[in-house]
Amino acid sequence: MTRTYPLKVGLFGIGLDTYWPQFAGLEDRLKGYVAQVAARLERPGAEVVNLGLVDSPEKALDAGHAFRQADVDLIFLYVTTYALSSTVLPVVQRANVPVIVLNLQPEAAIDYAAFNALGNRTAMTGDWLAFCSACPVPEIANVLTRAGIGFSQVTGVLQGDPHVWNEIEDWIEAARVRHVMAHNRLGIMGRYYNGMLDIYSDPTLQAITFGTHIQIVELDELAELRTGVTEAEAAERAALFQTEFEIQPGCEPAELTRAARTSVALDRFVDRHRLGSLAYYAQSVPGHDNEDVMTSIILGCSLLTARGIPVAGEYEIKNAQAMKIMDALGAGGSFTEYYALDFADDVVLMGHDGPGHTRIAQGRTKVRPLEVFHGKVGRGLSVEMSVQHGPVTLLSVVESGSRLKLLVAEGESVPGPILEIGNTNSRYRFAPGARAFVEAWNAQGPAHHCAVGVGHLAGRIGKLGALLGIDVVRVC
Repeated sequence: MTRTYPLKVGLFGIGLDTYWPQFAGLEDRLKGYVAQVAARLERPGAEVVNLGLVDSPEKALDAGHAFRQADVDLIFLYVTTYALSSTVLPVVQRANVPVIVLNLQPEAAIDYAAFNALGNRTAMTGDWLAFCSACPVPEIANVLTRAGIGFSQVTGVLQGDPHVWNEIEDWIEAARVRHVMAHNRLGIMGRYYNGMLDIYSDPTLQAITFGTHIQIVELDELAELRTGVTEAEAAERAALFQTEFEIQPGCEPAELTRAARTSVALDRFVDRHRLGSLAYYAQSVPGHDNEDVMTSIILGCSLLTARGIPVAGEYEIKNAQAMKIMDALGAGGSFTEYYALDFADDVVLMGHDGPGHTRIAQGRTKVRPLEVFHGKVGRGLSVEMSVQHGPVTLLSVVESGSRLKLLVAEGESVPGPILEIGNTNSRYRFAPGARAFVEAWNAQGPAHHCAVGVGHLAGRIGKLGALLGIDVVRVC
């Protein structure tokens, strides 16, 4: 049994214990605000570790130990009123996870008339201190910066401020994706496509940056598993193909059975190695079992991609990572590259041969027979689909020297004619225009592959980069 680890979100508020005997009700009021934030953070798949109000350096030391013991993935620091920076540093130093500073007032503005009518300056000061969250943020920022501890901020109002909760939602989603990547097992099978220097990658750098485990797996093992697939199992999978795909004329029953055997074997292979993603490529030699596998792999890999185990061809490890990020964001993540530019319609045609993400297709994904896999060996069945019309995001994991960065662009998948060649292919429009987009994207030095997903997600990807400590470049 593989143990699972939930995402853990830490929360603590800060205050100053000196205030409590001076201002009646202030401590309870601020604790109530922290409880409101904790309630909003609760969600399926995430565990909130709420340490309440930390109001002294002694409590801060205890909180740091508590967060470390709880194995939190990130911390929301809610600044409820003025507090000493010494109630923050011990917490975040020991926890050693990303910190999001919540600078949230209880209301958009103080009711000045009601406030000034209180008549008692002690009561007035206590009421003001409940609005004083902005006061210590520069102090906290100064100390964290001097300590070399990165942080991010959300500034606004506790209730009735959509910006605040959209930002918090994005941070939690980014943390969840980071958590997924750190617990993922990426299988790499085969070898690089000869001469594609841009896709040659450093697996160690991937493991260091994302925390992903890289599992080297053998094509021979997959071929052996395939020999154990029964006729009944192959027939059942071929029937599933009829449900999942739109099988086009000319797809021979023998080819569907061949693809079905490989698909069943792939599922067993992935389960055996507990893979959450896969990058593969091999050519083998004519007539070999491995060639039979490689020329019948596309439908099975498309099914895996659709169920959250993205598969990247051409041994493109970086793009398997990009596809996994997009999948974890709930956006799909289909393998793609430039096909052509349509200057007449000002769109970029993009797609790829091999597997596609059927769950983000516009309509049903077609299966077509190909007499040749261009640039590769053999013949067989392939998939043809366009990404759903509407907003899309492109993501590339770019290797630049000894570091990775994320390259992102938002655009639209638009209707229009596509190349009906048995590949995934779509028409994308970008705000700068096709020419400017292509030049801006290429200027960042990406590999020629990227992942495409549905929705506009640049904001969340930017936050993911911040949590990982890597650069994110957005071209549009």
